[in-house]
Amino acid sequence: MSSFNGDDFKGLRITQLDDDDEEAPVEPRNVEEFDDDDEEDEEEPVILGFVESPRFPWSNLRQLFPNLAGGVPAWLDPVNLPTGKSILCDLCEEPLQFVLQVYAPLTDKVSAFHRTLFLFMCPSMSCLLRDQHEQWKRAPEKPMRSVKVFRCQLPRVNPFYSSEAPKHDGTDKPLGHGAPLCTWCGAWKGDKVCGGCKTARYCSPKHQSLHWHRAHKTECQQLRAVLETSVSGLVDNKVSLTQAASKSLWKEFVLINVDESEYDTEMSETDEVAQPMVVSKREVDEQMKSVMKDFEGDADKNSWVNFQQRVDKAPEQVLRYCRSSEAKPLWPMASGRVSKSEIPKCKSCGAPRCFEFQVMPQLLFFFGGSNERESLDWATIVVYTCENSCESSLSYNEEFVWVQVYSQTT
Repeated sequence: MSSFNGDDFKGLRITQLDDDDEEAPVEPRNVEEFDDDDEEDEEEPVILGFVESPRFPWSNLRQLFPNLAGGVPAWLDPVNLPTGKSILCDLCEEPLQFVLQVYAPLTDKVSAFHRTLFLFMCPSMSCLLRDQHEQWKRAPEKPMRSVKVFRCQLPRVNPFYSSEAPKHDGTDKPLGHGAPLCTWCGAWKGDKVCGGCKTARYCSPKHQSLHWHRAHKTECQQLRAVLETSVSGLVDNKVSLTQAASKSLWKEFVLINVDESEYDTEMSETDEVAQPMVVSKREVDEQMKSVMKDFEGDADKNSWVNFQQRVDKAPEQVLRYCRSSEAKPLWPMASGRVSKSEIPKCKSCGAPRCFEFQVMPQLLFFFGGSNERESLDWATIVVYTCENSCESSLSYNEEFVWVQVYSQTT
């Protein structure tokens, strides 16, 4: 799978993501505070991400360094996963759900020969609105987040993967096993074991409870019977656990990338530029235009027009990638942006963070989102990462994510 590194895209294959009960309404700030204005200037090249269904059963395996959306993550470091409160929504304290991962190695940094960003979020719209309220608090000492992004990177020679390039033919293997994962969500480390069957594993009591009531109560009894017959010399392997048993995970896709410049000229029907899923432009446009009624003021409307004109070149795009200190997100609205002064510096090395990618609202369409008021929704999710892409004692470093949501009463 191609990475979202600019050089890689040009042809180089790798060679080898205070909680009061009543929230005060958010006060809009003056647009002049922001450095990310809409002035005409030379723009950095952008790589677009599109979703498609996995072509092979092995397309999403971690040893292929995939770009994924929905389903479960393919952890880069499969052993030293995030743990504790970092895997939880800080507002409802439920485990976060996997949104997507972007493989974005840095060709000029030995320690980032392999590099992947993992985005997670709470599926509750209520938590996202409270998260937005937290964002507007200027530099809170302990931010409460429902959306988190983690960066992991490895050198070419590492304990988990061959230093040779994957063949992408179904024969690639990792160098060892990863940590056992939660039987319910398939995302986080399963460090809690079912006391009955001693087989199912969970990341949290919540997921253990959900699995027990949905399916595991019966499975557990069957597995215990298998264990008892195995001890007596009678082995029955017909009972097995379903991995990632939750039915609430978002539909799994792989992400493919295309340089946005491919869409700068008008394309004929025979053009070879990848359009991985045939979804009518009208379907996407109708969903996007349905939010216009929420916009207030000329600044928001002007931003939306600029956003829509840019997106119309490739309406199925779900991600925009451009890692550069000069790069800017494509904001749907003038209000609700983050200023450079509000982007916290890297906790590990103190370096500034730069824009790396943004997730578009179109992803919700492919995830099967609804237009109900309580359903999860966003205008864009913007990820900023350490300019140095520094190393630390942690395998997964949390970076900064800003969510712009459509106008709602918080």
